[in-house]
This record gives sequence, C-alpha cells and structure tokens, in this order.
Amino acid sequence: MSSTIGLLYKVSTFGESHGKAVGAIVDGCPANLELSEADIQPQLTRRRPGQSDMTTPRDEADQVIILSGVENGKTLGTPIGLMVNNKDQRPGDYGEMSNVPRPSHADFTYQMKYGNRAASGGGRSSARETIGRVAAGAIAEKWLKEQFGTQITAWVSSVGTVDARDLSAAPPTRQQIDANMIRCPDEAAAEKMIKLVAATRERKDSVGGVLTCVVENVPVGLGEPVFDRFEAKLAQAMLSIPATKGFEIGSGFSGARMFGSEHNDPYELKADGSLGTRTNYSGGVQGGISNGEPIIFRVAFKPPATIGQAQKTSTFAGEPTVLEAKGRHDPCVVSRAVPIVETMTALVLMDFVLRQSYRNDFA
Repeated sequence: MSSTIGLLYKVSTFGESHGKAVGAIVDGCPANLELSEADIQPQLTRRRPGQSDMTTPRDEADQVIILSGVENGKTLGTPIGLMVNNKDQRPGDYGEMSNVPRPSHADFTYQMKYGNRAASGGGRSSARETIGRVAAGAIAEKWLKEQFGTQITAWVSSVGTVDARDLSAAPPTRQQIDANMIRCPDEAAAEKMIKLVAATRERKDSVGGVLTCVVENVPVGLGEPVFDRFEAKLAQAMLSIPATKGFEIGSGFSGARMFGSEHNDPYELKADGSLGTRTNYSGGVQGGISNGEPIIFRVAFKPPATIGQAQKTSTFAGEPTVLEAKGRHDPCVVSRAVPIVETMTALVLMDFVLRQSYRNDFA
C-alpha cells in the first residue's frame, strides 16, 4: 500500500489538502506508553502553515485529536487513530488549474496515473499529507527517547546558495534551531537566508534548500541486510517527503572524492567502556546496520513548484496557455520541513527497534 510505511510500527496516512481532515492510523505502538494530544502537538505546531513570512499564509491550527488506542492516558497496544481537521480550505483558489497541469507539480502524473485527481491544492501530493506522518512520528519520538534517550535534531543548513556552518559535530538544541523563523542555528547565515526568502517571495518565485539531521543515542544493530539496510529505509522515508530531490548520509557525495586512508573510521575504546569509532564519515551506519555513533544525514528540497509568476505552459489538451497561480504557497519549504524530517526519522528508527527486539525475543 503506497500510503503505508513500516513493518512492525506501521503508519497509514489519509486525507487530501482541501478535504475535511487529514490524519493517520498507527498500528504496532507498544502498550502502556503515557500519551496525550499534548505529546504530539508540539511537532505539529512546528510544521503548521502561517507561522511566519517564510511560509504560506494558510491559517491552520492543526490541532490533533486522538480517536482510538489510548485510554486513561496510556496506549492500549491497539491501533491509534489520529486526526486533524482542515479548517481554512479554499479549493476555489485552484479553479484555474483544473485544466492546466502546474509545471513541475504532480498534477500531470496523478491525472495520467489515475484518470482523476484532487485538483485543489494537490490532494495527496500536497505537503499537508505529512500531518499524519508527523503525528505518528511524534509518538515514536517519545517512545524512543524514553527507552534509549534518543534525540533527533534537524535544522536548515542551506537555502539557495546561502550555506550555514557545519554544526553536525555538536548538534544545536531545538530551542536554538527555533530561535529564528528560518530554523537555522547559524545566526549570520540565518539572516542571509531570511532576506533571500523574502526577496524570492516578493518576486513571486520560490527557492530550495537543504536540511541536516543528527540522531544521537541510537542502539547498535538496527538495520536489516540486504535490501532493508538502515540507510536505504531512511532514504526511502526522506525521499517520500514532498519536494525532496536528494539524500546523503555521512560523508555522502564528498566521500567519493576521498581516499580510503582518509575516509575509514578507526575504532577506539570510549570513555564509557564501549567500542566506537574515532571519526564518523560513515554517518553512524556500516554495512546497512547502525554502529552506535550519531547518525548524520542531509536532505535536499527543491524550490516549491507552485509560484505566482506567469509561466508559459499547456493545458491537459495541449493548448498553449499562461499560468499565474493564485492561492497561498510556500516560497521555501525547508523551515516547515524540519519537524517532518525529524518525525520521519523516528518512524524508521521505531520500526527497526521493534524488528530487532522481535529478533532478540525469539533468538
């Protein structure tokens, strides 16, 4: 099923951008986890639209409702139903696009695949679909933190041609990341990024960027050779996020320019008595299995496809036309993508932890 992720921690999302509601069903969450809407809401609030001039002005509170799977403040081990109502729908904003596929958007491919599509806002291809993922991932984050002290932290490391300093060796806190509207903890770079996005919005254009994510306190042994390698499932999760176009882990593409004598991660005895690596070019994964070092990866986001500039294109019938999109759109998605990347990471980790636990229980 294309709207379901996970083997043991299984999440299925539902809903369209301008439908009545969006949400998710979480199957496989362990019982007796203390859980309420207040545990889930912070990440949804970080993801929601209308936060600043960096995002779409669509005004949604994105208040989550737990429909099932929790009683007396604890999970029951049964499916958890999560729902967020859509309140600020404006499907009329997309009337002119019903017969015109937006350049680089999913309008054309959805129409060709299904012979039908949700023309208002992109339906399932809209980033609004990620609400269900974020809610489900927030539950996984809570469980992982309580069990292992796992900390997942993502931030904006570049917008357009503006790059921040590499902070992956000493990851910033979420409080430091959220200190400015672009969610870049390098203040000098953040100021330039904000100006770039503002200028881009003024031109009715859009711009892309890159997120860096670091995961600390990851158990050793997560990942399944050969096809379910940790980095393979992580890449799948990241590239399933709307507008993503690239993924790299550890040294990534820069590692291809290095020699093995430079790139290898020698082992050493750590202060706590465990065996670990002196460097981390591997990004916390070797042979598709986590090695206990911090997992470090980056995700590239393209410029949002829907822009307000007039673009020469064609209708579905092939007739030349000019499209000048109306409605409310993000000039840059990276600041809102931060909690999406964090919670999608939690989904992958949670599923692998349960798979490893199952193996140990029945070994």
